[in-house]
Amino acid sequence: MKILVLRFSSIGDIVLTTPVVRAIRQQVPGAEVHFCTKPAYRGLVESNPYISKGHYLSGSLHKLAAELRAERFDYIVDLHNNLRTRLLKAQLRVPSSSFDKLNFQKWLLVRFKINRLPHVHIVDRYLAAAAPLGVRNDGQGLDYFIPEKDEVDLTTTLLTHFQRGYVAFAIGAQHATKRLPVERIIELCGQLGRPVVLLGGPEDESTGHVVELAFEKEAATVAPPPPQIPDSPYYFPKTKTSSPQAPKTLIYNACGKFNLNQSASLVRQAQLVVSHDTGLMHIAAAFKKEIFSVWGNTVPAFGMYPYRTEFRVLEVEGLACRPCSKIGFAQCPQGHFKCMRDIRFNLDLPPAQDGR
Repeated sequence: MKILVLRFSSIGDIVLTTPVVRAIRQQVPGAEVHFCTKPAYRGLVESNPYISKGHYLSGSLHKLAAELRAERFDYIVDLHNNLRTRLLKAQLRVPSSSFDKLNFQKWLLVRFKINRLPHVHIVDRYLAAAAPLGVRNDGQGLDYFIPEKDEVDLTTTLLTHFQRGYVAFAIGAQHATKRLPVERIIELCGQLGRPVVLLGGPEDESTGHVVELAFEKEAATVAPPPPQIPDSPYYFPKTKTSSPQAPKTLIYNACGKFNLNQSASLVRQAQLVVSHDTGLMHIAAAFKKEIFSVWGNTVPAFGMYPYRTEFRVLEVEGLACRPCSKIGFAQCPQGHFKCMRDIRFNLDLPPAQDGR
C-alpha cells in the first residue's frame, strides 16, 4: 500500500509527525510511506528510515501534483490541512483523511480567552488522522535521526568545562514574542549555574554574542586580584595561593555555527535543555531530554508542549492578554511584553556537578 503524508512546514511540526510515519510503516502491512514538504526540510525527510521517498514543493502546485499523480498513491494522510493541501488532494483524487486543526477553538482562546480545546497533544490529533488506516499510538514518542556525518564530537568542538556536561539553551524562535528578551536570557543562564551552549540560527548569533560577553565580564569581575608579593628575599607565603575559580555559568555561543542536525547532536548530548516554543524543543523531546519549556505569547493549551518526556513549563499564568496569537508577532501588541518579562525562573535545579 502506497501512502502519502502531507506536511509542508515547519521543523517542529514535521518532527511532531514522526510517530504517524513510524506507525504507518510498522503497522500497515506492506506500507510504502512517501512524505511531501518544502525543500528546506529535505534533511528531516531523507534521514528518516521509515520514509521511502520525499517529494518537495519547490515550484508550482500543478507541477508537484503531476509528480505525485505519477506515483499512484492508495491513500493520503493530510497533516497540514490548508488551502494548498486541499487543492493538491482535489487534483490527485485519492482517498484521504485530514488532521483537525481546531481553528475555531484556537480563535476562541486567542480572541475571547475561552478555552474549548481538548486536552489532547497535537501528536495524538495527527495520529487520529491516520486512524482509518488502522494505526494506533505505539507510545514510543518522537523520532529524530542524525546522519553520522553530522554528529558533533565534543572533544574537538567544546572546551573542557563543557565536555564534562552542559545545558543546551535554544534561544531562537521564529517570532519575537516567543523569545525572551536578551537581559532575561542572561538572567536565566545565571540561574542555571553551569556551562551553557546557546543554540540557534545565524539570526540569533548577535543575541548569543551579547549573552557570552555578559558572562565574560562577570568572570573578569569575580576573579580575585593577584597577590601583592613584597619585594624581599625573605618573603615566604604560609599558604599556597589558589588560582582564580571560573564562574559557575560558562557560555559557548553556538548560534549560526552548526546546521540543524549538528545542533540536534548538541541537544542529544546535553544534560538538560532550555527552549522556547520552537523546533529544537521538539527535537529535545525526541531524545527524551529533561526540558525547561519557556512560553510567551503562545500557550501549552494549543497542544504543542514537549511530547512524552519530562518537562517543566516556565510561563506567566493568568495574564489577561495571553495568548494574543496562535503563532506570534514581531513585537508585543500591548507594548509591555509581560508574558516574557514577568516569568519567574523557579528552576529548582540540584547543584551542578561534572558529568551530572
